[in-house]
Amino acid sequence: MSRILIVEDEKHMLQGLKDNLEFEGYEVDVAYEGQSGLEKLLNNRYNLVILDVMLPNISGFDICKTARKEGVNTPIILLTAKGEEIDKVVGLELGADDYITKPFSLRELLARIKAILRRTGKTDQIGSKTQIASIGKLSVNFKNYEAFTDEKAVKMSHKEFEILYYLFNNVNNTVHRDDLMSKVWGIDYDITTRTVDNFILKLRQKIEDDPNNPRIIHTVHGVGYKMVL
Repeated sequence: MSRILIVEDEKHMLQGLKDNLEFEGYEVDVAYEGQSGLEKLLNNRYNLVILDVMLPNISGFDICKTARKEGVNTPIILLTAKGEEIDKVVGLELGADDYITKPFSLRELLARIKAILRRTGKTDQIGSKTQIASIGKLSVNFKNYEAFTDEKAVKMSHKEFEILYYLFNNVNNTVHRDDLMSKVWGIDYDITTRTVDNFILKLRQKIEDDPNNPRIIHTVHGVGYKMVL
């Protein structure tokens, strides 16, 4: 049974989400404000987090940023009342896996949840075939979502692991940006190629000896990227 944390200060919405998700068979934990939500996220294991952006004390963006810095790779769906592209981009770049704009339909949210859980579950299964992969400066355990350099842990978001695995699984082949967007985020995700490029930049900073002159993740201009090992 998948365990989901909901962090939402609107109590009627939170109770409605909790009731519907439990009806769908999920185990649900809740937090009514940001600080308690962050503490639960840092101290418990969940399969997915539904996180409101506008919260008392600490924003959903800050919770997401802090959790990723602490090495928490749990998939996060942001709930936001703002529809501007910049807010969506900021959320994804801070490590969120998806966002959904209020008001939203329950059917859409359930579809997003199932898509993320299905995709992360597949990543775990695929990753189990390769215990440790050596990629540039990193030693990566895809199964456990762990990365090390010189035996020191390197903090990476869940999405960074997924992108890295997709490139690794297509090593020495050109990967189109559209393929990364559809395979890693899903075809229903409203993201831009800029978001993909920013994630690649972050990966290069962790993998390459000289991120400005990459030797592992190459840019194929006008197309996408190629991992060369």
